[in-house]
Amino acid sequence: MASDVKLTKLADCAGCGAKVGAGQLAKLFEGFEQPHDPNLLVGFDRADDAAVYKVAPDVAMVQTLDFFPPIADDPFTFGAIAATNALSDIYAMGGEPKTALNIMAVPQDMDPDAVRDILRGGCAKATEAGAIVCGGHSIYDPEPKYGMAVTGLVHPDRILTNAGARPGDALVYTKPLGIGVLTSAMKADLVDEDLAQRVLDIMTTLNRGARDIMVRYRVHACTDITGFGVMGHLLEMAQGAGVAIDVDAAAFEFLPRAREFAAMGIVPAGAYRNREYAQASADLSGVPLDVADLLFDPQTSGGLMICVDAEDAPAMLAELAADPRVPVAVEVGRVLPYDDAGDDDDAPDGAGPAPRLRVHW
Repeated sequence: MASDVKLTKLADCAGCGAKVGAGQLAKLFEGFEQPHDPNLLVGFDRADDAAVYKVAPDVAMVQTLDFFPPIADDPFTFGAIAATNALSDIYAMGGEPKTALNIMAVPQDMDPDAVRDILRGGCAKATEAGAIVCGGHSIYDPEPKYGMAVTGLVHPDRILTNAGARPGDALVYTKPLGIGVLTSAMKADLVDEDLAQRVLDIMTTLNRGARDIMVRYRVHACTDITGFGVMGHLLEMAQGAGVAIDVDAAAFEFLPRAREFAAMGIVPAGAYRNREYAQASADLSGVPLDVADLLFDPQTSGGLMICVDAEDAPAMLAELAADPRVPVAVEVGRVLPYDDAGDDDDAPDGAGPAPRLRVHW
C-alpha cells in the first residue's frame, strides 16, 4: 500500500461511530451468568465505562479496552486519538492510568512506517497520561484498527460510576460537541485545514485535567461521552441511578460549523443507532433537529460528563474553566427525581413511561 493513501478511506466507519449500538449491545449480554466475586466492584452487568476489581483494602484496578477504525488520515494522529479515547475510560471512573497494551489490526501491505507511526502516536499519549505501554497484540485485517487495553488504579471508596447521580446534582461537560458530524464532513473534504486541526486537537486532548479537578469535589457520578452520544450516555446514567435528567441543549458548546453540517444531513450512521436506542426515553420537543442530531452524535474521545453536588458546581466550573488542559467547562443540566418527570399513572393512555431525559432549548 502506498504511504500516501488516506487511512480514513480504508474504513467504512470512523472512530467511535463504528461502535455497536447500545440497544443491540444490551441484547447480546442477556442471560450471561458468572460466579459471584465480592471483589468485582464494577462488571459488565452494569453499563459502565470500565471494570473495577479490588486487589487490596485501599487499591482497586480499573480495566478497559477500546479500539476502532481510522478517524484521521495521519497515522500518528490516528494512534494518538485512539489512545486518548481508551485512556478516557480510566479517568471517567476517577482512576489514574498505569499500564497499556496495544491492540492493532493492519492490512498486510500497509506501509511499515505508517504502522510504526500509529504505535508511536498511541505511545506518546500513554506517556503523557503517565502510563507505560507494556506490549500488545496485532493481526492482519484489510481494514486497519487500533486501540489500547488500559489498566489504572483507584481507591475502592473513590470509584466514580455512571450510576451514582443524585437528585439536585449539576451536570458539567468538558468538551465541545459535534465531533462525529465534523469528522464525517472531514472525510468528505468539506472542512478547511484550521477547523480540521481544531477537531483533531479536541480528540487528542486527554481528560486528565478534568479528572484531576473533579476528584477534589463532591462528584457522585461520571462518564465519558463517546460512541453512544450525549443522549445515549445520559440515558445510561439516568437508568443506573433511577433518576431523570433535565438537559439544557443550548448550554453545550458546539464545534464551529457542526450545526451547519448537521442541518445539511452530514450525520454519521452511529447517530441514528443512538437515536433509535434513546429517543423513546427522551423528550426533545422544541429542540431544533440539527441540535438533536448533535446530541445523538457519536463522539470519538469526547469529554467527561460530571454529576457534581450543586453547591460545589460553581467552584468546580471555575477551576475547570481556568485550566488550559480542559477545552470547555459548561453546566448542561440537572438531575431530578424520576417522579418529577411524571410516572406511568400520569402519562396519557398509550403514551408509555415518562421520559428519563427532558431536553429544552
